[in-house]
Amino acid sequence: MDRLLVLARHGQSEWNLKNLFTGWKDPGLTDLGIEEARNAGRRLKEMGVQFDVAFTSDLSRAQRTCKLILEEIGQPDLKTIANMALNERDYGDLSGLNKDDARARWGEEQVHVWRRSYDVPPPGGESLKDTVARVLPYYIREILPRVMRGERVLVAAHGNSLRALVMVLDGLTSETIPSLELATGIPLVYKLNEDTTVASKKVLEG
Repeated sequence: MDRLLVLARHGQSEWNLKNLFTGWKDPGLTDLGIEEARNAGRRLKEMGVQFDVAFTSDLSRAQRTCKLILEEIGQPDLKTIANMALNERDYGDLSGLNKDDARARWGEEQVHVWRRSYDVPPPGGESLKDTVARVLPYYIREILPRVMRGERVLVAAHGNSLRALVMVLDGLTSETIPSLELATGIPLVYKLNEDTTVASKKVLEG
């Protein structure tokens, strides 16, 4: 039994390129982001990976990344479940702002706290702790049972929603998880033990 779980952050978005806080806003992928997603699919295909189901967020950049990956591995019609529980962290009043402009307005230290603390939300938005509280119940209820039944599962989502999953899978703490960076378009390939712990993890770079 494989118990395979693959996590992939969406390819570069138009707002990633412009250095804007994105959150629940819905910009598309750049040409580079499209290529990153296709490359993720190619690397998974080289490994011989096939999926039984895919999960993604309500946001188009993750959905398109998911679709491109599945096209590359020859499964364009695979059942795909989209749910807002997997959405990016909501940046509230920071959404749509250039990160440098935000630093000029609120100060470097305050913006750093909002971005890299675990439990301090920006005005009108979510902390990473809030995002974890949204993502983990969905994972436990909808995704993990499928993996444990032997289904091979792809999750194409966002930096912060995937951080929540990596926090649990890798046993990270609230002190260490905020500094974790997940690159766009780089799949993380997990195989789980019978007790849901990680048997192996591979980062498909290059």
